[in-house]
Amino acid sequence: MAQTIESFVGTSLDEAKISPLHVKVIALIAAGYFFDVIDLIVLGSLIPDMVQSKFATGVEAGLVGSATVAGMFFGAAGQGEFSDRWGRKTVYQFNLLLFGTFTILGAFAPSILWLAAARFIAGIGLGAEQPLAFAYAGEYSPKRIRGRILAIVHFIGGACVWPIASLFTLTFRDTIGWRGVWIVIGIGALIVWLFRFTLPESPRFLATHGKGKDALDVLGRLGIQGPKEQLTTDAASDTKSDPFGVVFRQFPVRVVAGMICFSAFFGVAIGLGTWLPSLMGEKGFTITKSLTYTFGMTLAVPCASLFMMYALDKFGRKITSQCAFVAAGLMAVVFANAGTDTQLLIAGFIMIFFIQVAGNSMQIFASEVFPTNARASGFGWAAGVGRIATAFIIPAILWIQKGWGLTAVFVCIAIVLVIAAVAVTQLGPEAKQRGLDEIAQPTG
Repeated sequence: MAQTIESFVGTSLDEAKISPLHVKVIALIAAGYFFDVIDLIVLGSLIPDMVQSKFATGVEAGLVGSATVAGMFFGAAGQGEFSDRWGRKTVYQFNLLLFGTFTILGAFAPSILWLAAARFIAGIGLGAEQPLAFAYAGEYSPKRIRGRILAIVHFIGGACVWPIASLFTLTFRDTIGWRGVWIVIGIGALIVWLFRFTLPESPRFLATHGKGKDALDVLGRLGIQGPKEQLTTDAASDTKSDPFGVVFRQFPVRVVAGMICFSAFFGVAIGLGTWLPSLMGEKGFTITKSLTYTFGMTLAVPCASLFMMYALDKFGRKITSQCAFVAAGLMAVVFANAGTDTQLLIAGFIMIFFIQVAGNSMQIFASEVFPTNARASGFGWAAGVGRIATAFIIPAILWIQKGWGLTAVFVCIAIVLVIAAVAVTQLGPEAKQRGLDEIAQPTG
């Protein structure tokens, strides 16, 4: 029986050697991801300055964060439907333009209301970037090193950015202010947006949407030889399926498990990123010292990505994420009970290391367990619900801390992380060194 176009393209990409175009695609995906993640991270560092300058109260500053993650819900959930129908590249370009433009406009906001509105719209672009980054990069990656490549995307775009963001705000917040920090981020995002016009569409998407010749052309640019025999087509070669329906009818357990995992990961990671400097201020640290200690702790994030480059293809996504979620929960309790500055710094470093290993191993896993014609939708809905949950978790952290103290905050965090460890088991079959179509076959 002759091979189908989507099968040939999928197998060719799974078995491919890394080419210069692979490197370009991965680099530009990581660069866009970098500016999206840095925007999330700096909010926590900018809140004390917003409050100190009388621009906003602590509660109002928290609402700005919630407006951002509310926008991220619509961006993450909505992008999947569009990119699974119209293509990765078109939606990918639009979301970065939206994010960069409204990040800059937000920096000029005359009031907290205008800032919240701008952050909501920027959040739509921000929420769409992350699901597409992993889906897009994963579809180009050879199966034997897909875990390593996605960990590299996270290392550049989602890990190194943590200490860089902390160091950047620590160095420049006094000279350019919180508005200037956002202007720099927005301009950086728009520069990457211009470079990304040269990105090709995903060959897997093209092969499953009636554009087999275009898919083969992209394979040629990757240095992959064309077919030696005539390829056939079937329903999955030009799918007309509804991505939303595919996700919720065929993979309901996977998407619900993903929602639970993303809610835990984003809630804890973004919640801590938002409030950690302020929480340390409550313990008597100055703003500068709080940001300095936060910078030291965030050095754990690139360390986590380096570990993932080895662990994901060696041990597997599922076991790596599960063990790290449990370890992160234990370290949250240790962090809350740290008695000295040194203990606080060490416990915080280890806690953040395990949170990042757990959440990003899970995130990479979630980007692999849905079929090509619904990959961005499945990942996007899981991540989108995680984002909207974070909009409630950010103010809840402050509420728990004010009512029951710092220990209660971290006990609650530990419970949430253990629940996530259980949910990871329901995400799907282990994806280690398996082709994407083996994990979830495209449907017509």
